[in-house]
Amino acid sequence: MRARVAALAAGDFEQQRFGADRHRYRLREPLSGAAVEEFEHRHGVRLPEAYRRFLTEVADGGAGPEYGVLGLFEEVDEAGVLHGERAEALRPGFLATAFPHTAARLRRDGYAVTGSLVIGEGCCGQFSRLVVTGPSAGQVWLDDQVRGALTPGPDFRDWYLAWLGSG
Repeated sequence: MRARVAALAAGDFEQQRFGADRHRYRLREPLSGAAVEEFEHRHGVRLPEAYRRFLTEVADGGAGPEYGVLGLFEEVDEAGVLHGERAEALRPGFLATAFPHTAARLRRDGYAVTGSLVIGEGCCGQFSRLVVTGPSAGQVWLDDQVRGALTPGPDFRDWYLAWLGSG
């Protein structure tokens, strides 16, 4: 995956692709298995295997879809909307409470996002949520807060590979 990210960077040296000016095609160093296990223990979850492998074998975030993939322990700017989304997911019990959805939801019908971790931010109030617990565990869902829609997507690996292949 690192080689494919490098190839994308070489083909977009002016960083014209959406989000490239923010993540700059840089990948952080992978986390140790112990660091991932500490996070899991603290939150009472086991992260989806594809995401665990990404964190420990590829990178703790960086280059990726939209504005990039957030690091597992990454602190975000307190002034932005993303801060509240990340802070909510890191509250005790939030990730361990099952994500209740298996099909798209509209905010007017109500939707909960427990059991999911924001791993990325897109344009205009859109967030990528990795489902950690519940029947949709492993999938990345799009939480479009402007349209008020929560939409299922592929598993983490396929989500990331789709981004790599779209360049």
